[in-house]
Amino acid sequence: MIHIALNYSRKTKQVIMLLFDSIALVAILFTAFNIRLGYWYLPENELIWILFGAPVLAVPIFVRFGLYRSVVRYIGYQALWAVSQAVTLYALLWGLIAFMSSYDGIPRSVIVINWMLSLLVIAGSRILIRWLLTADITSQKNSKINVVIYGAGSAGRQLSNALQHSHEYNHVAFVDDNPDIQGSFINNILVIPDSELSQLIKTKEIKEVLLALPSASRRCRNEKVEMLRPLPVHVRSLPSVTELAQGKVKIDDLHEINIKDLLGRETVAPNNALLKLKITDKVVLVTGAGGSIGSELCRQILFLKPKKIILFEINEYSLYSIERELNEFGIPLSEVFPILGSVRDRTRLEQICNHFEVQTIYHAAAYKHVPLVEVNNSEGVLNNIIGTTVVAEVAITTKVETFVLISTDKAVRPTNTMGATKRVAELALQALSTQDHNTCFTMVRFGNVLDSSGSVIPLFKKQIREGGPLTVTDANMVRYFMTISEAVELVIQASAMCNGGDVFVLDMGEPVRIYDLATSMIQLSGLQVINENNPDGDIEIKYTGLRPGEKLYEELLVGDNTSETDNPLIMRAEEAMLNWTILKPILDQLQEAAISANYEMIRELLVKVVPEFKPQCEISDLLYEDEN
Repeated sequence: MIHIALNYSRKTKQVIMLLFDSIALVAILFTAFNIRLGYWYLPENELIWILFGAPVLAVPIFVRFGLYRSVVRYIGYQALWAVSQAVTLYALLWGLIAFMSSYDGIPRSVIVINWMLSLLVIAGSRILIRWLLTADITSQKNSKINVVIYGAGSAGRQLSNALQHSHEYNHVAFVDDNPDIQGSFINNILVIPDSELSQLIKTKEIKEVLLALPSASRRCRNEKVEMLRPLPVHVRSLPSVTELAQGKVKIDDLHEINIKDLLGRETVAPNNALLKLKITDKVVLVTGAGGSIGSELCRQILFLKPKKIILFEINEYSLYSIERELNEFGIPLSEVFPILGSVRDRTRLEQICNHFEVQTIYHAAAYKHVPLVEVNNSEGVLNNIIGTTVVAEVAITTKVETFVLISTDKAVRPTNTMGATKRVAELALQALSTQDHNTCFTMVRFGNVLDSSGSVIPLFKKQIREGGPLTVTDANMVRYFMTISEAVELVIQASAMCNGGDVFVLDMGEPVRIYDLATSMIQLSGLQVINENNPDGDIEIKYTGLRPGEKLYEELLVGDNTSETDNPLIMRAEEAMLNWTILKPILDQLQEAAISANYEMIRELLVKVVPEFKPQCEISDLLYEDEN
């Protein structure tokens, strides 16, 4: 019954309490008369209205004193004092009205008895319900998850208050590194130092640690996460202070530990002037608008209030999804135009740029998955090289002001076809930048972005949900990581610093070993890695070996010649270029070789244009037939 009552809406509970009080008040008056008179008393007709009119008098008083506003299971001394005041006022007014009536058969002591019984029943009913609910909650504690809140600051205390009302969590303790509050009680819950956490986890069977450090730096959060990693608990966290919604902290705000908390690099506040320079009040075209990078570009561009934003995408569903999302933002100052098409279609691109009078292009359309491009050589060349060149030449002929290529660290000393094609695309833009026109070409090079399509992060999450194993190509493989939003924010700023032919490189922080990433994700999910030292763990990490074209580590620079920019996370690289008159015939040959499926010629030309290209494997295109 109690569980059923708890599931009722607040309004329903209030109605039930009101009906109970109304019936009880009438019954109390009958009882008061019977006690005073000493026999079973049935009121005469004239007295019935005085008895049954009691709820009409009492309920407005009870409402005024907030007796139906309080949540019974959390009723306290203040609420009981309000009950006492309301009942006393009601009893006095009822007595006054009764004596002012024409009926003179009401004993004076009935007023006192009515007051005493009303106070007993109205207050006692609420205390009884609270006791029953408390007993019920106590009986359920064993089924709740025992949790510890790391951080006894404002966010931690608000989260603790929320947990008090939770049917899922039992808050056992606070952990805080402030010695001034260690050993004290907050909400009747002990604050302990982190040195005692390991023992508490064992003795109290703690299942989760909730990080309530929203204002802490990324480095500080990283330190706490690293400390918690070896412990057999599931770690979740409140968002950072910039991500928290306005209002009180809620349990719903908790999320799984984000891998960005492990990167250990602080973000740098963006330069708003740089963000707006190439976007605000301009017509902006984004190619590959439905991809991971392209869609985030569209989101951030929209909030910078362009005049128009053109979403150019070959995949119908991806285009539909991003267009619908942007329109749901409800930003009236910008117009959004979804256009299907291929970056290889020169005519369509010219029509688009002329029709909308495009001023800025962010070129994010590319095949980026290394193993797939390795077995689809010709498509990689046609899309990543020829497609980029087509868009760039259209930008020149239609007088686009700024062209920004989204490049990759895999273009540096590439060992795979994807990286080589992206480096050739860079060279094409560098060569075009020396020609006589008004379009400013620039390219931005960065590493892996967290949670992008094809990234290792979503794969690991899926594998953990399925119980493993987690697949790692090599124990020594390392990669640079950055959040999608941060990478795009830096790309937009870099585009504003364009001089022509610039190669901008983003500071990706320290590289992360993929094995360590897999281990962290397992441990922060409250699970253990199966290995020689722990054969009874939960999830295995399995090595699959390097795939075609993959290398153990990535680089961001071909040389060491870099210079600073207005943003400390963006560097300008000075790298060797090719003349357009030399490069253009080779690009034509590459296009012809790709169309004719001449895979050997593709490989030969890529090595010729990019001397630092050291293929890690033989030609692996699925349609390639080795005549030898």
